[in-house]
Amino acid sequence: MRSETGKTCVPTGVDLKDTGFGYTLSLISGKYKMIILYWLSENKIMRHNELKRSIGTISFKTLSIMLKELEADGLIIRKEFPQIPPKVEYSLSERGLSLVPLLNMMCDWGEKNRLPAL
Repeated sequence: MRSETGKTCVPTGVDLKDTGFGYTLSLISGKYKMIILYWLSENKIMRHNELKRSIGTISFKTLSIMLKELEADGLIIRKEFPQIPPKVEYSLSERGLSLVPLLNMMCDWGEKNRLPAL
């Protein structure tokens, strides 16, 4: 596999984590991160419970952890409103928005290459 610059993505003898490919995987790996990014790309702004309802199979704690990791990696923005009860909204950062074409390509690839159900 080669990058747009023509260089191999994972050169022989180089640790995967030290490559652009490995770095990207480290940001989006995990069962729910790409799903969270997808929902935020579709809805622009969402609250914690909206995300939880949309994903369905994620626990409150796991969603909280994933959101903190995505925020720490600069992919989402957490906006807290000083009110009672507390209100927090999540949205994609510019960096997170730059992943949307990748998510779209994955969706297109899946639609074209999905194997028929048995």
